[in-house]
Amino acid sequence: IHSSSKRHPSISCKPQRIPTNLISQLSLSLFFIVRRHHHPSSTLDTNKTSMASHFHNFTLHLQRNPRVKLALQLSCTALIPAVPILYWSYNAREERREREHEVKTRLRIPSVQTIDDLLVEKCQPGDVILFDRRCDLCASGPMSALSCVLGKRILCEEDDGTRSVERGSYEHCGIVVPGQSTAPGSQHDPSNLCLLEATSGSGITCHPLLTRLEMSRSRSVILLPLSCPGERRYEVDNGEEDNDNELVLSEKTKFLKKQTNDELTKFRDKWITDSQSQQYQNSHTALSIMGSLLYLTKLYPTFPIPISPSAWLVVSALQECGAAMKLNEKQAQMTRVEDFTRDGRFYERDTVRLRPGWKFLSPVVMRETSVK
Repeated sequence: IHSSSKRHPSISCKPQRIPTNLISQLSLSLFFIVRRHHHPSSTLDTNKTSMASHFHNFTLHLQRNPRVKLALQLSCTALIPAVPILYWSYNAREERREREHEVKTRLRIPSVQTIDDLLVEKCQPGDVILFDRRCDLCASGPMSALSCVLGKRILCEEDDGTRSVERGSYEHCGIVVPGQSTAPGSQHDPSNLCLLEATSGSGITCHPLLTRLEMSRSRSVILLPLSCPGERRYEVDNGEEDNDNELVLSEKTKFLKKQTNDELTKFRDKWITDSQSQQYQNSHTALSIMGSLLYLTKLYPTFPIPISPSAWLVVSALQECGAAMKLNEKQAQMTRVEDFTRDGRFYERDTVRLRPGWKFLSPVVMRETSVK
């Protein structure tokens, strides 16, 4: 391009020769493909000859550069098994979107309760929920599914008669916490309860309990009700079930329950804030895989890595509200989800130790063999 202005001395106007490397060969090939598409009749024979010559030059370039040939072969080798994995991941995400749409658009009939509604009414802050997840339906990606498989194979053991749950491989858990609503009486409203859990896709999340149960596609979902000292939960009084515990609770028990709600609310806000600031969702899967491998090699007491991040979160919440013992700093990190299925009053190992007076009541099955 000529202009009346002075040319910069550092700019050279000499024509540059295009190097005949791999990128230029592919670019020229793409050019002739496009040209043949626009002029199919006039330049068909010429394009065939040009394409053949460029393909011949490309093969010669690969023969002269064995490193490029090796890199291309390795890329093709890695791409072949990746195709079905990517296809499975896409289907899992599509199924999750369909599930979310179904839950959001579900018809709610006033004054008509579903089974999930009745189960949520039985829940209170501090209760622990265990999930026997389906790893093949994991929508957070292949690595998240891998951590799920390793957790089931390594951290879950066969029933040896010491568990309170007969069957199931529980490798994920969450704790029921008060919701975000601050309206008067909301602390006694079951619809205000949320489930706090550590996940791969969103980090530490707090979703409404009813929505979380409806979204779950786990094989089994088990509720472990937490009872504080002096609480008569699920007991029968004068031939009728005591649904209103506030009428029979002592002042000490009421104080403990109020303190539990307040501490769980503080714990919820603190951990959600820390998860967002530190982007915990990017490291949850890696922590889960490393924890399972460290437990397999018996090296977990040496490293400050939780065996199960979800169990670590729940035990930390129980310790914060005063329900669980805090014997040492690594107690929460060395806890598995399976440990919640053993009664700490009768077993000292592989269990969650609660403070005197606190106990988990009999497990309640919330969901069994759920598919859709």
